Amino acid sequence: MQVALRAEQLVKTYGSGDSQVNAVDNVSVDLYQGELVALVGPSGSGKTTLLAMLAGLLRPTSGAIMIEDQDLTTMRERDRAAFRKLHIGFAFQANNLVPYLTALENVELMLRLSGQRTPAGRERARELLVRLGLEERIHGLPRQLSGGQQQRVAIARSLISQPTLVLADEPTASLDSERAFQVVQTFAQLVHEQNRAGILVTHDLRLVEYVDRVIQMLDGRIERILEAQEDLSCLANPERCGRIPMGTLGFSGDDCPCSEPEPAA
Repeated sequence: MQVALRAEQLVKTYGSGDSQVNAVDNVSVDLYQGELVALVGPSGSGKTTLLAMLAGLLRPTSGAIMIEDQDLTTMRERDRAAFRKLHIGFAFQANNLVPYLTALENVELMLRLSGQRTPAGRERARELLVRLGLEERIHGLPRQLSGGQQQRVAIARSLISQPTLVLADEPTASLDSERAFQVVQTFAQLVHEQNRAGILVTHDLRLVEYVDRVIQMLDGRIERILEAQEDLSCLANPERCGRIPMGTLGFSGDDCPCSEPEPAA
């Protein structure tokens, strides 16, 4: 598989002297085309800071972030913003749909911002919404859509510009279990079908059954990386898991017969 994103020795430091804190501490990781990775860990583990750096929204104290053979950390702010429009898609818990635009218009807005609002682009927006099961809601305003439908519009918006990297930060936190599973399953299918690279931040370990790898963070560092299907299935059923230390993932539980994962290099 081809590397879509390479993060090398990322550090983000706040404060100085005795009050200095490394929110992210020497993190290196590769993300490949066509894979969806879950980023998990307890509050304060550095997930949000790492995601913001990978998105080009926050400049690291040191390290490099390579996407499309370009280093986000060395770009000027204006150039980084232009790069994000073309190569990075976002889907967040707060879907931030424009309330006076229809579902289709919300998706097309990203095409306009990235200079891709062509007849082919508009047709792609319509096809993407249909693929997400919103054929009958294409012309609905956000207030006329359910929470799950709004999140699916947000996912369509994150993918419409055909970005290299798609980031989803707790996109299901406000949804019930059934809608959460539907949203993540569809998101994973589209990442795989379109050969994008995706990162999903979540506290709900049941959702990791839809991802290809799990990156567990603790105290600003990568604690371990899980990719064996046996381990992912175990994490998706936390009441049976334990050899993976559930306390560090924000859960508690007894040991389970999961294979012992190798620590991250």
